[in-house]
Amino acid sequence: MLDDLEGFSGAVRVDRGGVTLFATARGLADRAAGVANTLGTRFGIASATKGFTALVVMSLVEDGTLSLDTSARKVLGDDLPLIGPDVTVEHLLAHRSGIGDYFDEDLDGDITDFVLTAPVHELGETEDYLKVLGGFPAKFAPGERFSYCNSGYVVLALIAERVAGVPFRDLVARRVTGPAGMTATGFPRSDELPAGAARGYLHGAGSDRTNVFHLPVRGSGDGGAYSTVADLSALWTALFAGRIVPTARVAEMIRPRSVATEGDRRYGLGFWLAGSGPAVSLEGYDAGVSFRSVHDPSAALTWTVVSNSSDGAWPVARRLAQRLAES
Repeated sequence: MLDDLEGFSGAVRVDRGGVTLFATARGLADRAAGVANTLGTRFGIASATKGFTALVVMSLVEDGTLSLDTSARKVLGDDLPLIGPDVTVEHLLAHRSGIGDYFDEDLDGDITDFVLTAPVHELGETEDYLKVLGGFPAKFAPGERFSYCNSGYVVLALIAERVAGVPFRDLVARRVTGPAGMTATGFPRSDELPAGAARGYLHGAGSDRTNVFHLPVRGSGDGGAYSTVADLSALWTALFAGRIVPTARVAEMIRPRSVATEGDRRYGLGFWLAGSGPAVSLEGYDAGVSFRSVHDPSAALTWTVVSNSSDGAWPVARRLAQRLAES
């Protein structure tokens, strides 16, 4: 299916109808130690974590702890005063809140140029992110338009944590990865990665510099989870079987709310949607991480490409999408 993976570091898996058609891992999880990537390697998935956050929030909506029209201000209290009283949970989920972003991906420059305004080792819990979320004025009125916003998903994690009284990563484990059977997925600290987890590298095979100084030491609602290609396949299966939230809630989440700036994709609540057709996807891009996972329920087709370098997944994902379209 893919005969040229020279220089690729990561893993690829393709499933159709519950059968794995193709799976491979290439490159090194730890370049200094010479540890190879395998199909069981846990990779950072960056913003794909937003799908987990959205599912946690929707599960809290389902059990009545939250509603889509809950005001963020109601839960935040005096924190983050630049977030207006008319910003709702639904606005945040749909990237239509208009709030200022601590990591604005519309800014020019390389992904590895971004530097957090607080030391990364201080960002280990969701409440710690208050140090970096404040001070960004609103960009537009809530609901006015789509604007991808990392801050919005950290705020959602904060809201979920406060109303449930449970740490965000435990909510993900109890409400998303546990029901989906995702046994290798979680939020390890980057300064104590467990065995079997890939370090993220800033550049291609010629560099051994990792992303440890570029990202929070532990992820939250907008990114930072680690997972495997098998677990991501399990996520799609469980999601569309209604094992995480009921299928009616899934339908609500994958109903298009916006057309993205590029015009060839749409967005629901926590999930990217194809410009036309039923395909749903999660995507992650960060210093040392590139990831795309796509599920087409009409074809019972799932494919995932993840790389432990900043741009490694994209050429492979493009070739794979083309091959699958031709098959």
